[in-house]
Amino acid sequence: MKIGYPCVNETLECSAARTFRLASYTPERVVEAVAANLACLQQILEWNLAHGLLFFRMGSGIVPFGSHEINTFPWQTQFKSEFRAIGDFIKAHNMRVSFHPDQFVVLNSPDPGIVQRSIDELIYQGSLLDLMELDSTAKLQIHAGGAYGDKGSALARWVETFHTMLPEEVKVRLVVENDDRLYSLRECLSLHDETGVPILFDNFHHECLNYGEPMHEALRLAAATWHPTRDGVLMMDYSSQSLGERKGKHTDSLVPELFRGFLTDLGDLDVDMMLEIKDKEASAVKAIGILRELNLVPAAPAGYEPPVFAPRPSLTDAEGNQIVAAKKPRKKPAKPASATEAAPAASPKPRRAAKATPPSDPTL
Repeated sequence: MKIGYPCVNETLECSAARTFRLASYTPERVVEAVAANLACLQQILEWNLAHGLLFFRMGSGIVPFGSHEINTFPWQTQFKSEFRAIGDFIKAHNMRVSFHPDQFVVLNSPDPGIVQRSIDELIYQGSLLDLMELDSTAKLQIHAGGAYGDKGSALARWVETFHTMLPEEVKVRLVVENDDRLYSLRECLSLHDETGVPILFDNFHHECLNYGEPMHEALRLAAATWHPTRDGVLMMDYSSQSLGERKGKHTDSLVPELFRGFLTDLGDLDVDMMLEIKDKEASAVKAIGILRELNLVPAAPAGYEPPVFAPRPSLTDAEGNQIVAAKKPRKKPAKPASATEAAPAASPKPRRAAKATPPSDPTL
């Protein structure tokens, strides 16, 4: 079993997703950003290895505007050796990586433009894994998409897009995740039946949306969709409900007793588990500690000292029970002493860097 967390290491002082505004695009900026992003990704993987975390979801922004038509710079050849070196590190230490493209990647949209841009993004992210020379157990994780008023037709479009538009190098990496609003494990199983695509199982989404399948049964149904050599062992996302918040909101930190309870459902099933939890590597280190206590993963090396994380307010108490923080009331701005007093001019908000992604499909 491998444990991981997504995209960002909050302990390290670097980012693997440096970018810039689309209007500022130049080849020089691409080189600068990609070099910094790959250097940070290497740091993250080394930190993870040191703490026994062998699963990592890489962020989509390693190459700014990687799937955008503006990006004609040959970054694939410019950084070929750097990508291969990262791939060699991953393989040498039996690590596993994945991508989870943003929500605009929708293969069953009625809008052909959205579908094409989705495919372009999958090709881009898959090419990063190809440049690392990783096999097809490194996956691209997406959702089934929208329902558009007719779930049956929407699923049929997904299947048609898979068979007629996706290149083989994307097909072999693609996995579909059960979600918490529209497409349960059962609908994802229908996609697997039509395409062979494996199901990346999300335990929390299954708790929110299911047809009565017990957790231990649902895990095994999903695991059966993974080919042992082509796909590897089941990848899954793990989280739990944040107390006092809307249904479906992930917890801020790992709740040990819930995690231990889930391990009971897991039994002897081998999985690689991505923790979708707000405090990221802090919860992942806590989880690997629990697995070591239960002898489910190898013991820590002699002399290993787990990292000490700064306490996050109102997450868990000493027993690991989640605590809900009281929300601070917003302060109303003080009124001027007289009508002639001018309020200070508001500072303009900094403009965010433009993303390489088209707008999300509004029909989701």
